[in-house]
Amino acid sequence: QVQLVESGGGLVQAGGSLRLSCAASGRIFSMYDMGWFRQAPGKEREFVAAISWSGSSNYADSVKGRFTISRDNARKTVYLQMNSLKPEDTAVYSCAADGRRRNSVRASAYDYWGQGTQVTVSS
Repeated sequence: QVQLVESGGGLVQAGGSLRLSCAASGRIFSMYDMGWFRQAPGKEREFVAAISWSGSSNYADSVKGRFTISRDNARKTVYLQMNSLKPEDTAVYSCAADGRRRNSVRASAYDYWGQGTQVTVSS
C-alpha cells in the first residue's frame, strides 16, 4: 500500500514557476513508476509526466521543455518543476504510483493516487 501527498500548488502569473512535490509512504518507493496527471474544470484527466523506477522520464508534448520530473528515492518524493507556466496549465495536479512498472502514460495503469494540488496560472 502506498499513500501519496502532494504539495506546492498555488497561484502564479503566466511565465512564472512552481515546484510540486509528492511525498510517498511505503518501504519500496524506489521500485514504483511515478506519474503526474492534471485535470482542468470540465476536462478529462490528462497525462503530464512520468518517471520510471530506473529514472527514465516521459512528458506530454504540451509541457515538454517547460516541465521537469525528478525523484529522490531517499526522501521517497517525486517532484514536478514547472517553468514558463501558461494559463492553460491551470488544473488540479495529482501524482500517482504504478507498482507494476509499466512505464505508462495512461491513468488506468496507476494503482495509487494522491488527493491533488491546485495550480492556477493567471494571465
